[in-house]
Amino acid sequence: QVQLVESGGGLVQPGGSLTLSCAASGFTFGDYGMFWYRQAPGQERERVGFITPDGDRVTYLSSVEGRFTISRENRNNMLYLQMNNLRPNDTAVYYCHFRVSDGRTYWGQGTQVAVSS
Repeated sequence: QVQLVESGGGLVQPGGSLTLSCAASGFTFGDYGMFWYRQAPGQERERVGFITPDGDRVTYLSSVEGRFTISRENRNNMLYLQMNNLRPNDTAVYYCHFRVSDGRTYWGQGTQVAVSS
């Protein structure tokens, strides 16, 4: 059974940092590119970034480029999102996600990030 479990969210002041984690199980983690998405209240879900299966290439949403870093540890089936210099408009529920070539998609339950003074 495929499972994605995010953790690490919380309340942080503007300019602060958080690291989100996504624990993957039930599939061969190292075979898949992985995504981070977020959804702010009243907004559509948007893609924060993507990392290739072996971690050699990462792409980011332009508004987080230079502040966020996606990484992965394939030996531990873990995906990470390091977030620095957080802004109030980074407030959202953050999800890890991957998709299979046959069209199936998998999402975690999400972890809430709130950026406020």
